[in-house]
Amino acid sequence: MPKGAHLGIQAVATLIQNANFKGFFTGKIYNGASKKVCVPGLNCYSCPGAVGACPVGSLQNFLSGLKFRFPYYVLGILLFVGALLGRIVCGLLCPFGFLQDLLYMIPFYKKNQFKIDRFLRYLKYAVLLFLVILLPLSHPLTPTFCKYVCPSGTIAGIISWFTQPAIRSQFGWLFNWKLIVLGIIIVSGLIVYRPFCKYLCPLGAFYGFFNKFAFFRMHLNESKCVHCNACAKACKMNVDPSKTPNSMECIRCGDCVRACPQKALHIGMKEK
Repeated sequence: MPKGAHLGIQAVATLIQNANFKGFFTGKIYNGASKKVCVPGLNCYSCPGAVGACPVGSLQNFLSGLKFRFPYYVLGILLFVGALLGRIVCGLLCPFGFLQDLLYMIPFYKKNQFKIDRFLRYLKYAVLLFLVILLPLSHPLTPTFCKYVCPSGTIAGIISWFTQPAIRSQFGWLFNWKLIVLGIIIVSGLIVYRPFCKYLCPLGAFYGFFNKFAFFRMHLNESKCVHCNACAKACKMNVDPSKTPNSMECIRCGDCVRACPQKALHIGMKEK
């Protein structure tokens, strides 16, 4: 898929998931029937434009409820999407991933290779385990990740700050903290490719478990591969597709497929 077409699909996916355009001007959250359905990517429920629920927020709401209810519905959607697509969701359908792609396109100093990159990648699994699962389970009515970290939710708060002056007095230290987190992610996103996806996103951590056996996955034709490392050099997620084509870190952005001179890589249901 050409890079332009890839970006076009990302833009359309973002618009579809935020199709309540009126909300961006009024600040009012959409509460229609579609809000009962989780979208596949990270897209805050409270964003005025959102027409679906965020799977991470929904999972925490179930786990942190006053009376615990097993989140069959949310887990069912996550398992289905994961088994079907894996991290294609990250590379193609996630609005916050698209935002980071746009940030990285801004001319600025770039550095994707550094020594602690390998260790920082484990942070997202800790975020998934502690902030999304264990802490909400042990602290009723506290969706910890959404409350203290989620950058998508912070963007929703910024929109509300501008569109609803009456509630500005309610924005305290917690909102200021989340602005700092968002600011760090945005500045980092100018230098490092998709820092939130690489190091912090619990949804990406979850979908990564499905990469090796998802219905749509990366296929390597070893008979065509000449081990020129063109794919590894093109990969901004620091994966070597010639060795681990279905790495848990691969977001299926397609850069390696476009870079391969032998056409040895492709994303799809079956090997060519």
